[in-house]
Amino acid sequence: METVMQDSAGIRHLRKLSAAGLTHVHLLPSFHFASVDDNKSNWKFVDEAQLAKLPPGSDEQQAAIVSIQQEDPYNWGYDPVLWGVPKGSYASNPDGPSRIIEYRQMVQALNRIGLRVVMDVVYNHLDSSGPFGVSSVLDKIVPGYYLRRNVNGQIENSAAMNNTASEHFMVDRLIVDDLLNWAINYKVDGFRFDLMGHIMKSTMIRAKSAIRSLTRDVHGVDGSKIYLYGEGWDFGEVAQNKRGINASQINMSGTGIGSFNDRIRDSVNGGNPFGNPLQQGFSTGLFLEPNGYYQGNEADTRRELATYADHIQIGLAGNLKDYVLRTHTGEAKKGSDIYTFDGSPVGYTSSPVETINYVSAHDNETLFDIVSIKTPIGLSIDEKCRINHLASSMIALSQGIPFFHAGDEILRSKSLDRDSYNSGDWFNKLDFTYETNNWGVGLPPRDKNEENWHLIKPRLENPSFRPLKNHILSVFDNFVDILKIRYSSPLFRLSTASDIEQRVRFHNTGPSMVPGVIVMSIKDAQNEKCEMAQLDKNFSYVVTIFNVCPHEVSIEIHDLASLGLELHPIQVNSSDALVRQSAYEASKGRFTVSRRTTAVFVQPRC
Repeated sequence: METVMQDSAGIRHLRKLSAAGLTHVHLLPSFHFASVDDNKSNWKFVDEAQLAKLPPGSDEQQAAIVSIQQEDPYNWGYDPVLWGVPKGSYASNPDGPSRIIEYRQMVQALNRIGLRVVMDVVYNHLDSSGPFGVSSVLDKIVPGYYLRRNVNGQIENSAAMNNTASEHFMVDRLIVDDLLNWAINYKVDGFRFDLMGHIMKSTMIRAKSAIRSLTRDVHGVDGSKIYLYGEGWDFGEVAQNKRGINASQINMSGTGIGSFNDRIRDSVNGGNPFGNPLQQGFSTGLFLEPNGYYQGNEADTRRELATYADHIQIGLAGNLKDYVLRTHTGEAKKGSDIYTFDGSPVGYTSSPVETINYVSAHDNETLFDIVSIKTPIGLSIDEKCRINHLASSMIALSQGIPFFHAGDEILRSKSLDRDSYNSGDWFNKLDFTYETNNWGVGLPPRDKNEENWHLIKPRLENPSFRPLKNHILSVFDNFVDILKIRYSSPLFRLSTASDIEQRVRFHNTGPSMVPGVIVMSIKDAQNEKCEMAQLDKNFSYVVTIFNVCPHEVSIEIHDLASLGLELHPIQVNSSDALVRQSAYEASKGRFTVSRRTTAVFVQPRC
């Protein structure tokens, strides 16, 4: 197993991230699921050496992968059979106790290098149902009870297949008992709930309460340190509380349970995962460097860019529903009174722990692929790398819980695959030697991507899109730096809504805002007589400038004049020459920041 190979490239990579401040590793489903045979002798493989000889825009690679994808050892695992049993295909021997022992060893190994382990749990649906299915389990025990049905008696499938009914007492109990099993017996440190919105809010609250009751003395586990979060999407038969109050984003406010924040994701990237992939966002060139896709006239795109800035700033402030922001129109509005383009409130949390801020995850394109398809086709790879890091830095320096897709820090590509759940190792590869980022390994599988092949093919075939090892290493160095900056000050990790509302301010706002620039300040107690508590012993003020413009920006913020600000010491020593050029002129409150750069200024305590 990779996790017990303590000198592997992957473990060395994780050690570097842990040393910089990364705290958790989120594993995709690792309980027993249906789509991969536990018997390794039945597995089939492609000839990767032959695939590597094919052109980068060929459709032959995907054809080879698809031909064996039901018999190879790769699948994300969102087709659960037995929730409480480790997946045998990941064990050296699927029979006997190996899968149990090795799972525990994996958690121990990651804990030893300073990383806590989050398990992806899929309680919202099951792989099979009925009396005859090999992988049907719960429906055989009590037919019709564990699964949610419609008025015609048919099983609901909005969650993919065989939706479970957590509004039923024994389903609720089974979920809570299973979480306790993983926490106590496997020492799992956190749980990510797939389609959490399809689970009842009451189940989630009971789960949190049960886990919080665990103690080291009695259970060998400190339940207060186990974090719960999930996808709070509100759709299907449970939408708008039709089956009871569900665990959707809006409903989970005040619970202390996190949900993924698609508002900041879509604002930074542009569009959404289901729209036209060319739609640009705050970081990918909207208004400032159009890619040719029509998103409106110049006034429209400038207004859309400003709207995205509002949404991002609420996200940077923990996505709090009560945080008051001066919007691009000049109005002061709470986060809950600012709306997305589809009419949903942007701010919906009561505490920063309730937002998972992110720009990419396993179930859409990687960040590098998003940047590659949304930015102008002639943009250089150096500039794409800057955008990749800039987007990650917005997440790393936000209040709340930052979440990063594995490999975004090394420009990981899936050859523009938008849904790689069954695309094999070939498209999902992670190269921890940093020699390649897996770009241009063929057109992604037809089933999920063919409608965009006309956009994908010319990009994969263009050699200027492929990063070299020096690009990968540069982005990784910058990512490590931004993690270190986050953990250099507790001001980036405020734990309460009141602290955020009292200390965090945004300055380039209102109708006269400079497009493409976000200026965020975080204030600490300046002296012992100050009313607010002192949180940071090193810095009394932090100012972060996000400049997504393709040119240097010089901006004067009079509220930030006459401070003792200087570039953060980590950025003073950065390998990025452009960030080192960032400057502050105290007499005018003037900040100068290079193109596509995140610059952090701090006021050291005397």
